[in-house]
Amino acid sequence: MGADHTRPAPSAPPGVRRILAATVVPLFVVTVIATLVLWPRHTQESAGSPDVPRYHGTVTRVVTEPCPPTPETPSGGSTGPCGTATVAVEQGPDAGRPTETPVPSGPGAPRVEVGDKIVLVELVDPADPTVKSYQIAEHQRGTPLVWLAVLFAVAIVAFGRWRGLAALGGLAASFAVLLGFVLPGIGAGRPPLLVAIVGSALIMFVVLYLTHGITAQTSVAVLGTLGSLVLTGVLGTLATAATHLTGFGSEDATTLSMFQREVDLHGLLLAGIIIGSLGVLDDVTVTQAATVTELAHANPGLSRAQLYRAATRVGRAHIASTVNTIVLAYAGASLPLLLLLVADARPVSQILTSEFMAQEIVRSAVATLGLIAAVPLTTGLAAVVTTAGRRAAAPADGPPTTPRPTAAREDALEALGGAPAGWRGPETSTESAW
Repeated sequence: MGADHTRPAPSAPPGVRRILAATVVPLFVVTVIATLVLWPRHTQESAGSPDVPRYHGTVTRVVTEPCPPTPETPSGGSTGPCGTATVAVEQGPDAGRPTETPVPSGPGAPRVEVGDKIVLVELVDPADPTVKSYQIAEHQRGTPLVWLAVLFAVAIVAFGRWRGLAALGGLAASFAVLLGFVLPGIGAGRPPLLVAIVGSALIMFVVLYLTHGITAQTSVAVLGTLGSLVLTGVLGTLATAATHLTGFGSEDATTLSMFQREVDLHGLLLAGIIIGSLGVLDDVTVTQAATVTELAHANPGLSRAQLYRAATRVGRAHIASTVNTIVLAYAGASLPLLLLLVADARPVSQILTSEFMAQEIVRSAVATLGLIAAVPLTTGLAAVVTTAGRRAAAPADGPPTTPRPTAAREDALEALGGAPAGWRGPETSTESAW
């Protein structure tokens, strides 16, 4: 009877596991201590407008009418539509009563119809606080978003099963760190770059170990991701300094500077690069660590250099597609900016070197450089860990035997550049074929 080629990959030797634990555990402790030190003790007072009461309602009637002429459009009226909408208020002091409100008009205004679930804002006349009125602010989106989230979760669990459930837990942990530590910390005036690195490291520890388990392979991915994050931070600092970026490259950043003057927008730009790189880095480092482990499991006779070269070929293919993913992701998030560039009459050289465009170029380039560095870093570390202790684990009565590869593994190794010398194919094996 032939050998079992479907067994799980063997665990790392005890000595290797102890070395990894002695490396990873102190890094995790440092991350936790840094999180506690940087944790916001108070929240900065916002200079924005006070909170306006918002209530839910349902549109029961809509009456449209021609818009009155304005100085800008004397012949056709305003941008419209104009008229009144009757809304059944469902919350607040006027709950259960119908109220009339102007139909929203202007660019970006919601278009309402009978039966729409909408959100009302309560307005008070400054001259007479007893006089109140309502305006339609936007549609209620809670119910469709809940159904979309349920579909998202069901699809992940149905396909990934327990691993998918762990991925959902990691996603929840990521949002908890972002909303509970990173954003409040930056808003409280902490250094954005330092908060982003510490927060990303905390997310990385929780998500990777929760999703992939506490194994040597996961620890390799953690170390590769952490090293790449630090390198991305250093490259981002150098690139933004060389290009003299201030962080005021977008209207959102300018508005934020008016409401929260303590926020360092230059550091906020670097923090965005770090956090935006984390998800792609996790993908690359986990893939590289798993590739090295599976190659070593398929053929224990591969040397450390052979493992590194074979896994690096996989990493090159992964990087080639991921680089395009990064650029397209930033382009998709910046479509209004790109359209503005098309309409700009300035020369292309001036547009590309302007603050808002240079910011996007630096963001994409730095994230890509950090991603490229993650491949050799993680692959080399995984090759060292996978081959460590191999001699001690060899049988005492002879050299380690080389298992005969299955057809699927032969195809995989042929795609990676061919099987290494000394690996016997099925035509030279005395074992019966499966």
